[in-house]
Amino acid sequence: MAYPAGPAMYPAVMGMQAPVMYNPVPGYEGLAPGASGGFIPPPPVQPMPTPDSQPAQDWSIPALTKEAAKEAFRKHVDSNCCWSSGPATDGTITNMEQFNTYRYRLETYSESRKTEWATKPYDGQPVNAFTQPPPGPWQIPVNTPEMFKDSVQEVEVPYTSSVKPCEKCSATGKCACAACTGSGNKVCQTCSGSGKVSGEESCNECNGTGKKKCNDCSGQGTVQCATCKGKRQLLSYIKLTVEWKNNVEDFMAEQASGLKAEKLNDVSGKQLFKDTKYMVYPLLGFPDQNVVQASERMIREHQSKYSQSARILQQQQCVELIPITKVTYEWQGKSYVYYVFGNESKVKADDYPATCCCTIL
Repeated sequence: MAYPAGPAMYPAVMGMQAPVMYNPVPGYEGLAPGASGGFIPPPPVQPMPTPDSQPAQDWSIPALTKEAAKEAFRKHVDSNCCWSSGPATDGTITNMEQFNTYRYRLETYSESRKTEWATKPYDGQPVNAFTQPPPGPWQIPVNTPEMFKDSVQEVEVPYTSSVKPCEKCSATGKCACAACTGSGNKVCQTCSGSGKVSGEESCNECNGTGKKKCNDCSGQGTVQCATCKGKRQLLSYIKLTVEWKNNVEDFMAEQASGLKAEKLNDVSGKQLFKDTKYMVYPLLGFPDQNVVQASERMIREHQSKYSQSARILQQQQCVELIPITKVTYEWQGKSYVYYVFGNESKVKADDYPATCCCTIL
C-alpha cells in the first residue's frame, strides 16, 4: 500500500508498530509530536491609555424606609418554616443605619493561543504539508466570540497536514477486543466457566463449553480501531487552540456594619459607573479613595499579568453601590438586629428570637 509523502516516515513493515517521525514544519520547528507547544506570546501590546474626562456621577442612593425594612423582614421570616412571625410582625424598629458600600469590578478579556500535533481518521482529505510556508499562530484568522464570554476554538494550521499509518492498529483498522482480550470468547457467567450446573448437569447457556461468544466483537476477537475508525490511516496536522477567557476580579470597599463581606457576593447593587475600552484607565474623581487605589492596582496588575501569555482584547470596569441597612428593633423588652442588603433586599437575622414555632405533642 502506498501512502502520500509528507512529514511522516512510515515503517517498512506495516504489520509492525514503529515510531513515526515528523520533519520540522517551517515556523514550528520546536513542536515535538505528542507535546503541546504551550501558550505562544502574543504580539507586542499597545501603549497604556491616557486619562479620559469622566462625566460627573450620581453617587447617592435612596435610604431604606421603615415600611420597606419591615416588609423585607417579614418575607425573610416567612421563608423559614419553623420561625414564628411574632418578632417580625410585632417588633418595633428603634434605629436604622445606612452602611452602603462600593463594589469595584475589573474584567480583562484575553485571547491566548497554543499549538500541538494532532491526528484524526483520514477520509481522503487533500494534504498540503510543505506546499508553502504555514502562517504563524497569531496570523491565522479566527472569529472572535461575544466579548467577555469564555470560549475555545480549535483550528487546523494550513499547510501542515500529511498522512501516516495508524500506529495503534498497525494500519490494519482493527484492534484486539478488550472485553475478551482478543479470544472471541468470554467465560460463561451461568456456570462460571465450569460447563456444568447443579452438580453434573451440562450448562445450557454455553452448551457445556464454559465459554460464550463475546458480544462486543461478535466472536471475531477484534474490533474497529478507535483511533483511525477503521480507516487504517491518520491525517496528521498541527492544531491551533484559541482560548478566550474573561478574567474577573472584584474589590469590596470595607464597611463597618458588622455584615460579613461574603454575604454581598450574591446580591446586586446600583450601577454607578461602567467603562468599556481596549484598555481602561483607573477611576478619576471617585469619592472613595480605597476604590481609586484598588482600581489603579488591579488595572496595572491585569495588564502586566495577562499580556505575558495572551492578547488583551478588551477591558471593562464598573462600580456598584450596594445598599446595606442595619435595623435595630425591640420585641418583648429586648433589642435585636437584622440587616437588609442589596437590590434584592435580602435579610440576615442571626439573633432572631423566635426560631422555632413547632409544638411537641
